[in-house]
Amino acid sequence: MAKTFWPMSVVGITPVINFTRIHYKEDYAPNTRETFRRQTMHQFVAAGIALYSPDEPERPVNSPHAAYQIEPELLKILRAYGSAAWRVGLQTYLSTRRTLAERYAMERTMNRIPVQTLDGKKLTLSGGVHSLLIKAVVEEFASRFVPGAVLVYAGDTGTKWGLFAKEQLAKMGVIIDAHGKMPDVVLYYPEKQWLVLIECVTSHGPVDGKRHAELANLFATSSAGLVYVTAFPSKAVMTRYLRDIAWETEVWVSDAPTHLIHFNGVRFLGPY
Repeated sequence: MAKTFWPMSVVGITPVINFTRIHYKEDYAPNTRETFRRQTMHQFVAAGIALYSPDEPERPVNSPHAAYQIEPELLKILRAYGSAAWRVGLQTYLSTRRTLAERYAMERTMNRIPVQTLDGKKLTLSGGVHSLLIKAVVEEFASRFVPGAVLVYAGDTGTKWGLFAKEQLAKMGVIIDAHGKMPDVVLYYPEKQWLVLIECVTSHGPVDGKRHAELANLFATSSAGLVYVTAFPSKAVMTRYLRDIAWETEVWVSDAPTHLIHFNGVRFLGPY
């Protein structure tokens, strides 16, 4: 039976799993997609064997539309399997594989989003609309509403921990391990002794009642007061979640950066 290889198309994890089941008789359950992505496709991309979302390079790594393509030069070699050109082609490919991996790693780095922190430091986040909103929160919201604040956490869809100042949080009595479901951004505001917990909403929900309780529990030992903020990229996105937003929280919209929406409570922008 002739060998079958992927065409030059971009495919998601589910088609890859289906291919594995049909051609290699390995059956993976649908709920193993994330494991497959993290423990197989991630390594293929790092090695230059597969390309991540070449049709949309800025697509975040945790996107439900994440897709992959076999590296074109490798595909040519694989299609020569069984022919006289196979061994020569394989040797040539292996001699340049590291260079290819480095080149694609550089391209991925170029697609990262630079963020200027409040204390003058710089970090980069994986590409995508979610990271763009985090960037706006750090650079626009913070400078207007908590000037002088220190960025102690910024999530990254590519690595989960984009920036995480564990020591600073520990000084305020907050100890969080890798299983803690952090908000997207955490700012410490020394002037008021506040921790500002910010959820950035592009595809997931705001600080609703359930999420408010989760964050309150996660930061229960904090010696600083807790302020809860939901950030949206636009008012159009915000309107989809209005009825879910918890009382005694704040809302900030990136396309109207000078305004803050206060959801009831006895004070404006402060802990309770």
